[in-house]
Order: sequence, then C-alpha cells, then structure tokens
Amino acid sequence: MFFDKTIPLASAWNTWSDRPGELVFLPLGVRIAPLLYSGKTARASPIRAPDEVRFGRHGLRGERIDFETDHAGTRLGFRYDKPDPFTVRGAFDVRAAGEWGLRYWITLALSAEGGQTVHYDEATGTAVVEVDFRFVALAANDAPALATGHETFDDLVEDFDRNGYFDKTCRSDAARLMALRFNLEMTPRLRFAAAVADSRALAIARARAALAEGEPGQAPALQTGRGAGALDAVRDVLGWNTVYDRLNRRPYTAASRIWGLGDAVWYNDQCFAALMAGLLDPALARANFDVAMGSATPQGNIACLVNPKDAWVDRTQAPHGAFIAWAMFERSRDRAFLADVFDALARNQLWWRAHRDPGGLGLVSCGTSDVGDAMYRGTAFGARNETGMDNSPTHDEARYDGQTRTLSTLDVGINSALALDAEMLARIATELGRRDEAATFERLARETRELIRTELWDETRGLFANRQRDGGFVRSVSPTSFFPLLCGAADGAQVEHLLVHLRDPGMFGGPYPLPNVSRDDPAYPEQIYWRGRIWPNVNWLVWQGLRRYGLHDEAEGLVARSLAMFERSWQGRRWCGENYGGETGEIDDLPGNDPFYTWGAMLPLMAVSEVMDIGPWNGWELANDGRPVRLGPIESPAGPVVVEVAEGELALRGADGEPLFATTYRGRLTHVVVSEGLVSATFADGAADIAFRLGAQASERLAAVRLDGRPLETRLVDGCHDAELPGIEAGARLDWHLAPPRAS
Repeated sequence: MFFDKTIPLASAWNTWSDRPGELVFLPLGVRIAPLLYSGKTARASPIRAPDEVRFGRHGLRGERIDFETDHAGTRLGFRYDKPDPFTVRGAFDVRAAGEWGLRYWITLALSAEGGQTVHYDEATGTAVVEVDFRFVALAANDAPALATGHETFDDLVEDFDRNGYFDKTCRSDAARLMALRFNLEMTPRLRFAAAVADSRALAIARARAALAEGEPGQAPALQTGRGAGALDAVRDVLGWNTVYDRLNRRPYTAASRIWGLGDAVWYNDQCFAALMAGLLDPALARANFDVAMGSATPQGNIACLVNPKDAWVDRTQAPHGAFIAWAMFERSRDRAFLADVFDALARNQLWWRAHRDPGGLGLVSCGTSDVGDAMYRGTAFGARNETGMDNSPTHDEARYDGQTRTLSTLDVGINSALALDAEMLARIATELGRRDEAATFERLARETRELIRTELWDETRGLFANRQRDGGFVRSVSPTSFFPLLCGAADGAQVEHLLVHLRDPGMFGGPYPLPNVSRDDPAYPEQIYWRGRIWPNVNWLVWQGLRRYGLHDEAEGLVARSLAMFERSWQGRRWCGENYGGETGEIDDLPGNDPFYTWGAMLPLMAVSEVMDIGPWNGWELANDGRPVRLGPIESPAGPVVVEVAEGELALRGADGEPLFATTYRGRLTHVVVSEGLVSATFADGAADIAFRLGAQASERLAAVRLDGRPLETRLVDGCHDAELPGIEAGARLDWHLAPPRAS
C-alpha cells in the first residue's frame, strides 16, 4: 500500500510515486496527479519521463519542486512548495502553446490509496476526501471547466483517450477519483493548494488560505562562483530519484525513477546514494544505507541486486560499503550508525576471502556461488556482475571455472576495493572499541595492499592490470588500473608510471575522462556500456585515489573535465547520465543509457568536494584558491555550515549565519575541528603573512591559542580574536582552545 505514517513530517508531501508530477501525502496515501491531454494528438499523458518532463529543482524533502512538461508541443511550467508540513501549493503556466488552448486540458486528479470516496462541491470548486478521520481538501483559484468521477487514474486516462475533451458523460460530484479539468484557453495559468486537517471545513479553509498567500521568492542557490550549481545538481538528482518502495514500505533513493526498475536495490548504487544524501539530509542518508544493508545474506555477502522479481544472492558487488560508511561517519559523527552497520560490512569482507580465493593466494577473483536461484547464476556473466562492469573488455580473457565457481582472473579493481574496505573496517572497529577485529582488518588491508603492489603490477606496461591466476596479464585495462591509489597500494615509482597513462590522450587523457577501457583498446570504438563509455562512479573513485596520494593538480583537472562534461547535458536538458560517450561526452549518443541516473551526480559531487570535503584522507577539509565561492548550507561535523570565499578571504559560517572563523590563508585547511571546546585546522601548504579570525561567539570563551603547540598572541577586534601569522610551514596546526560555556 502507498501510505506510511512513520515518514518524517517534513517529507510527508512529496513526489513519492513513479509518476514524476504526482504529489502524495504519504501518511494517508492521498494523491494529486496532473494529467495532460492534447486534442491535436487525441492522447492523454500522465507526464512520461524523460521525453515529456524536464526535471528542475527538487528539495530532498519536497520543500520546493519545479519542472517543465512538453506534451504534443505544448510546454508548461509546474512548481510546488509547502507553506507547512500539512499543506502543499502548486501552480502551472503556459511556456509555449502547441495548439489552441481550448483543446489542451490539464487535469488535477485527487484520490486516496484506500479507495475512499472523494466529494466535489461545485459551488466552491473544492474536492475533499476523508481518510482515517482526517480530511484532505484540494482547491484552486479558478473553477474547473468540468469535474468528472472515475474508479482509477488509468480509467481517467482511458476516458480522455476514448472520448476526448468534449464529453460530459463522466461528470460527477463523488467518486473514488475526482478529476478537476481545466483547459488553457480558459485557464492559461492556475494556482492550487491542498491541505490536511481534522475537519472538512478546516481543511477547505486552510487550502483557501494557502491560495491567498503569495508565492515564495526564489531560494538562493546552494553553490555559486567556483563550481556553481554543483551542490544544487546533487540535491535535484537525489530529490527526483527519492521515491517510496511500496513492497518494502520504505523511502529510498532509487538508482533511477525513469528506468521503471521497480524497487530494485543494487548494493553500490545504494551506498553512493547514501553518501550524497549525507551532504544535505542525514536522515535520508541513513535510510539509504540501511536499504543497502538490508541486502545482507545469511551466507555473509551483501547481495549484488535485490528486486521484487529476483535476488542475486549468489554474488555481490565491489566492497565499497565500509569506505562510504566511514566517510558518512566523518561528516555526521554518528557512532550509533557505525555500530549498526559494522557487522554486515565485516561479514561481507570475510565472505570475499572465504569464497573468492580458491587458490589461497590472498587475492580474490569474481564468482557466483551455488546458492539462490538468480538469473545468470553459475555463468561467466553472473561472475562478472561482481565487478559491476558487466561487459568490460577486462573480462574478455577470463574463463569461468565451474568447479571453483570463479573467473580465472585476479581483478585489480575488486582487490583494491577489498583492501580499502578492510582498512576502513579497521577504523570503524577502532572507533567502536573492537580492538581485536581492528587488528585483524588492518592486517588484511596491509597484506592485500602488498600483494596488489607486487602481483598485479605489470612492469612491462607500467600499470596495474588484471591477471590470470596461473600467470599472464590480460590485455585490456580500465580506470581500475588506478584503483591501487585508492587503497594506498602503489609505491612512488608506480605512481609516476600511472600518471603517464592518466594524462595520455591515447589512453585515459583527453577532454572527456575517464573511458572505461583505454582509448587504444580494440573494444573502445564499440562505446557500448562498459566498453569505452565514461562512468561517474569510476571517475569519483579514481579522484579519491588521486587525493589520497596528494596529487591535487591531477585531481582538480579530473574534476574540471568531469564537471564540464556533466554540464553539457545538465544545463540544457537537465539530464544526469548513467554513463557518457567517451568520444562525445554525451548521454544519448547511443540508445539505452539512462538520462537521469542517481550516481551521475557523483560528477558534480567532486566539484562540491573541491570546496569542502570530509573523508578519510584529510578529515574535514576546506579549500581556498582565491576564486569566489559560496557553498551551503551543507552538513558538517559542526552541523549545517556555509563556506564563503570573497575578496580572497575564506569564511566558515554556522546555520545561523554567524562566522565560526575566517582566514586569508590560500590553500587547503585539513583536519578542521569546530566543537564546543576547540576550533582547529591544519595548513596543508606553507604560506606567509596570513590572518586567522575566530568568530565572536567562540571568542567570548577563548582560553588559549597554540600554533604547533606553542602559545600564540591574539588581539581582540570588534569582539573577535585575530591571530596574525607572519609565516607558517606546511603541516602547521592552529588550535583555539575554548572554555566551557557559562551555565545559563
């Protein structure tokens, strides 16, 4: 059923269903669905994505939503907002007419999940439905040309398709679904509102009152200046793809609402969705990660894919979960979250080593276990699913061994992910006080890194590659050749060789990064899925590896090219690709690629993180390269913050707008701490003549200031303590120690 009384109140009204324009009040299962009808084509449309909708802004809790529709050549603009949790307002207007407005109809359909009767009052033009002793009223600022009654939404569509707009046979004042019909000749623009209350009269009054209020002003962008629009893009993609899983009765961010995938959950997709949601909505982030952990199996692995029709429990996906969980914890500092997810993640790590290392080499291969009844179980293709790179040329030379149920190759990407996963599990175990497990996972991480460094390095080509368990390296290479950077396995000489390949336009360089097979590979021209196309999640993982090794110029270059490629499709069509063409940087240069896929937002995510990042390598990090930027509100260990760079000065502000600190330092501040007793930062690079100013509220409690442990003098200016630093060395740490707050 499509109702859930446990949903947070702020999210109750939202676009929960698979119809992008439909609003649902989830606690009651009440739905308001727009329907478009063109007399020119004699067809009705519930607004089909992606062809008939251009996705606009979408708050993660549905606080503001806007989109454009294009059905039969008529373009309309829709917008929704919520004055309060129980009230939603909507509006539409004509942007471009494709036919005479009298023949183009917009219908607002009100119904309830339980089939309760909706009543329509022609005198007031208001429709009301009662559910669980509560009333939901729908009102508009113009009377509909016609109100009709139907059993279901599909019946309404069929009525339009069969009878057109010039028909009154379904006119009604009570039905399971009431359709308020407007045409563009009489109503070229409309405002409407729905309100929930505990009496019919009060619901109607509140809906009418919401109509009387003016529309909200334009909300400020989340990111301006450097990387402009990047955080906004992350929000909008997640907002539109967050839906309600009716089967399992839970909200989650789907891989794509367009694909019609049902309630499918891929392990890695769900983890990446959780990571991105954590920037703006910790509750949604936790919900998404819990959905990923819900695919844990009794055998120990986390299932590759679970949907209503199948469960790929015989295989998993690359183990990125502990890395994502630790990054989420670094941002939220929610130790209870780590405690809840640790066991599932730890079992998954140990399962890999028990079930995917048939030779006891300490390195794993992909496989498909003899459990479940999944599609492709016991096949080479099923085994390849564990990499996520199903048809990658890096698998072309792999043989499936039915006895061990594994591929014959040692996969460099999977082993790098496994080493990093063990390293992050050691951190999580340490945080939870589970010291023996921390030691075990640290040992596994160290041993796997060493084996990657020595066994998966192809000295002849100067790169990491997949190799047969019985000897030779495979020919094809992908960006997973750079994944040993992600887990810290590469030594200095190996890094230098890798950077040559990263920059080489004949391999992985060029304007559109990073093709999923090198450009000199015979499979590259195919540009079919993992055979040559560019994948946002892969770019993000390589970028993380570059940052781990302090290769900031290379990391920034990858971000700039990735963002430019993303914006080619985002700025005009508001498309966010599952993957992009290696030669064109386009999403739809070949058919079959989803144009609004959640992990596509990992491209702008990198541009957000170049301003402010929180993760394993440098903790909380802020960057000032002198270019103006405003980022936020964005979640941090200190709660929601705003980062600003103006006239060369970087300022960090709290949710109330008050400065936490400001500095003229240009470079990267790492391991930032803003807590009740300490404000601290490390200067990644040396600098001369910088100033660092503590916010007024913290200045009132300043007890001591130290630079690398040495006392430092400050001066009080306008209620803020200033420290003048004539020169600092790379790695210097500045600590502002604060006294406890005074008791009120």
